[in-house]
Amino acid sequence: MARTALPVPAMLPLVLLAVLSVTAAASSRPHPLDPLSPAEITAVRAAVLASPLVPARPITFHYVGLDEPDKPDVLAYAYGGSTPRRRQLLRLLPRRALVIARAGGQSHELRVEVTTNASSAATVLSHAVHRGAGFPILTLEEQFAAVALPPAYPPFVDSVRRRGLDMGDVLCAVFPVGWFGDTGPPERVAKMLCFLAGATANFYARPIEGVTMTVDLDRMAIVAYRDRVAYPVPKAEGTDYRAGKTGPPLAGPQPAPGVVVQPEGRGFHIDGNIVRWANWEFHVGFDMRAGTVISLASVYDADAGTRRRVLYRGFVSEVFVPYMDPVEEWYYRTFLDAGEYGLGLWAFPLQPGADCPANAAYLDGYYAGQDGKPVAGANRICVFERYAGDVAWRHTEAGFPGQLITEVRPDVTLVVRMVMSLGNYDYILDWEFKTSGSIKFVVSLTGLLEVKGTPYTHADEITADAHGTLVSENTLAIYHDHYVTYHLDLDIDGTNNSFVKNVITARRNTGNPATGGAATPRRSYWTVRREVAETEADGQVEVDAGPADLLFVNPGKKTRMGNEVGYRLIPAGATAASVLADDDYPQRRASYTKKQVWVTPYSKAEKWAPGMYADQSTGDDGLAAWSRRNRGIRDEDIVLWYTVGLHHIPYQEDFPVMPTLSGGFELRPSNFFERNPILRASPASTHGHSTNCSCDDAR
Repeated sequence: MARTALPVPAMLPLVLLAVLSVTAAASSRPHPLDPLSPAEITAVRAAVLASPLVPARPITFHYVGLDEPDKPDVLAYAYGGSTPRRRQLLRLLPRRALVIARAGGQSHELRVEVTTNASSAATVLSHAVHRGAGFPILTLEEQFAAVALPPAYPPFVDSVRRRGLDMGDVLCAVFPVGWFGDTGPPERVAKMLCFLAGATANFYARPIEGVTMTVDLDRMAIVAYRDRVAYPVPKAEGTDYRAGKTGPPLAGPQPAPGVVVQPEGRGFHIDGNIVRWANWEFHVGFDMRAGTVISLASVYDADAGTRRRVLYRGFVSEVFVPYMDPVEEWYYRTFLDAGEYGLGLWAFPLQPGADCPANAAYLDGYYAGQDGKPVAGANRICVFERYAGDVAWRHTEAGFPGQLITEVRPDVTLVVRMVMSLGNYDYILDWEFKTSGSIKFVVSLTGLLEVKGTPYTHADEITADAHGTLVSENTLAIYHDHYVTYHLDLDIDGTNNSFVKNVITARRNTGNPATGGAATPRRSYWTVRREVAETEADGQVEVDAGPADLLFVNPGKKTRMGNEVGYRLIPAGATAASVLADDDYPQRRASYTKKQVWVTPYSKAEKWAPGMYADQSTGDDGLAAWSRRNRGIRDEDIVLWYTVGLHHIPYQEDFPVMPTLSGGFELRPSNFFERNPILRASPASTHGHSTNCSCDDAR
C-alpha cells in the first residue's frame, strides 16, 4: 500500500510560487469551485501553524480541501447574467479552506480564508475540537512510518524466523480497526498485517497468516501483538501480473491493436477547470477525500435556445468494502475507503494510451501532505471522447414500396475518468456525458484479490465454511462486498425538485371503461401509479423491490404538453444491498447500504455518507442518522444518494489479477426536452476511404 509522495516541482521555491500565483489571482480570481491551488495550500498551512488556537505541537494535516461558498452565491455567479455582473459577484465570493488537523491528541477543525492578492495571506476564521466518535483520514506519511516498525520489533522478527521466511522479503500494510462497540476512551490505533513478496510483485497473494499487530498512530509504536496460528505462506509461482512474468503471450488470433485518431482535433475544450463539449458544460475539481468532483453540469437545449441546469455538485461519497470472515485476523476488515484512506490520495498518474486513449487530455490534482505543504499529483484525471461504434438513434423503414429508408446517428460520448488503487483493489470511476442529455456513472473493479493463507490445497479438503473460494494452493479469496455511494446534488432546471416513483401496477381488465377497462378479450394490463415522496422516509428505495421508474422532477417547470420536466434514475446492474444484520457493527457504521436510493434535503454540511470522521465511526453521524429527522423533500432542493453494490464471490479467473468488472447507473432526461434533443445530429461520415489506416484496403 505504500507509495512515495511526489513533491511539487522544485523549479521555484514554494513561497515564491505562492506569491506569483496569488499575484496573478488578483487580476483573475479562481472559479468559486476550483480546488485549492498550491499557493493557497501554502497560505492555509502558514495560517494554521501561526494560529494560537492550536498551541500543541506537532500539527499534522489530515485533510485540507475547499470549503466552497454557499450554494446560492455560487449559483448567482454561475448563472448571474452579464459578464460584468459575474465578475462583480466573483470578487465578493470568499476563498476558504476546511482543515482537519491533529495536535495534542485531538482532532481540530479550522476554517481558513485565503486572501487572493500579492500578500498571499490567509486567516483562521473558526476553530473547533471534534469531541465525537471517529478520527480523520490516515495520512500517507504515518502509514509509511507504521509499516517501518515491524522489522525492528523482536516478537515479529521471531515469528518470521520461526516460519523460515526472509525478513528482507516482508512488506506490511496498515488496516483500520473499524468499531465493535467499544465504549472506552477512543484510541487512534490501526492494525498492521504483513506479506511476503520474494519473487512476485503480488505480495497480497502471500499473506503471513495468523500474525496481527496493533499500532498507536499518535505515538507511532506497536502496542499489541498476536501470533495465533501459522499457515503455509502461498507460493510465489503464478501470482505475478507484470509483463514478462506471466508466461508467453496467448496462442491463437489476437485482437488487432487500434488507436483513436481525430484528424480535426479534440471536440472538447478545457478552460481552467471548465469543460465544454457538444451541448454540455461542467466544472471538474479534485478533492483528496472524494477524488473527482463534477459541478455545475448544464446541457444546452437547442430547441429552446438556452442552457439548462442538471447537476450542482456530485462526487463519490464513500466506498464500503466489508469482508466476510469472522476470525480474529479478518473480522475488522470493513473498509470505508474514502473516509479512512482518501480516494484522491490513492489516485495515481494515469497511463496515456492504456488507462486513457490517445485522444485524452489530463488534469492534475494537488493536496496537502501531513506537514501541510502542497503535493503535486500529475495526470490524476483524464477527459476524452469515446467512439465505440455505438448508435445514438436509428431506424430503417421498409414500408414504402420499392424504397428503403435508413437513418443512423453515431453515438459519441465524453468521459471524465479517475483511477484509484486502494491497496489491492483498483477502482476506475467514469462520468460519461451523452449528447442525448444523459449522464452515465460507471464503476469498474480490477486489481488483486485480498486472500487468506490456508492449509487447503484442493477444494475437496474443505469441510466447513471457508468464507471464500480456493483459487490456488493454500490461497482462499474471501467473500466480500463493494458499495460505492454517490452524492449527487441534482438541480433539474432549478433548485426546487421532487422525487417521484412511477410504480408499475398490474390490473385486471374488468371490461368496464369507467374503471379503465375495455370490452375486449384482454384480461390484464399494467398501468402507472404516481407517488410523490413527501419526506426522507419516502425517499429510501430498494431498487429491486418492484418495477418502478424513479424520477427527479421540477414541479415548477413543464413541457408544452404539460409534463413536469425531469431526469430518470436507471440502475445498470450492480444493485446489491447489504445482507448483514442491522445490529452488526460494520452495518451500523454503513447502514445506508441497506437501500440503494436515499433522498435528502440539501445541506452543505452533509457530504460524507458515514460522517466526517469515518475511521472508527459508530454510525451515530452520517446519512442514515441525518435521515431519521425525516425532513420534507417535496418541491425542495434535494440530494440523491445512490449506491452501486456488488456481492463478490471470487472465482479462479479473478486470480492472480482480476479482469475488470463493471456496474453503474444512468441519469436520463425524462420529459426534460420537448423532443429527442439529438434529432438533428449530423449523420456519420460516409467518405470512401480512411486517411489514417489501411483498414479499407482489406475489404
